[in-house]
Amino acid sequence: MKELNATAIVRYLKIAPRKVRFVADMIRGLQLKEAQAQLMLSPRRPSADLLKLVNSARANAVFKKIDPEALYIKEIRVDQGPKQKRWTPRARGSSAIIEKKTSHVIVVLGVKENMKKVKYVIPEKPKKKVSEKKEKKTSQKKKKEDIISDGGKKSSEPTGFRKVFRRKSI
Repeated sequence: MKELNATAIVRYLKIAPRKVRFVADMIRGLQLKEAQAQLMLSPRRPSADLLKLVNSARANAVFKKIDPEALYIKEIRVDQGPKQKRWTPRARGSSAIIEKKTSHVIVVLGVKENMKKVKYVIPEKPKKKVSEKKEKKTSQKKKKEDIISDGGKKSSEPTGFRKVFRRKSI
């Protein structure tokens, strides 16, 4: 029987492999939705690039007609890419090397039939209706008209500027 896998690869990612491996270890073996939630909430810089990569692998799985609900991170591998070498001057005419490291990341999604229920998933944001946007615009126009209709009087609230720092408390 042929295994159902979906892969995605990113090459020459301009982040050091050690930093990417830390985030990769965090999601290895997780269900797809839970891994996406972990990457969305992670403050580390490689998490945004790994999220794009996982979403790309998911799209490849959908293209192969694999059910996205049964997917999990089967394998995630971070390899070292080429280093860009730069020099910086040091004392007494010497120089020091600066290595700008790159990474190659490979994600393989596998299929598990009997999956447990996902612990935590970030729900998708509901899309705003067009009528809500129109209501906001009309309410903003009414506020502007009220300010103009005051006859040039200064209102108690400043219009475009709010004082953030106050030396004396109120």
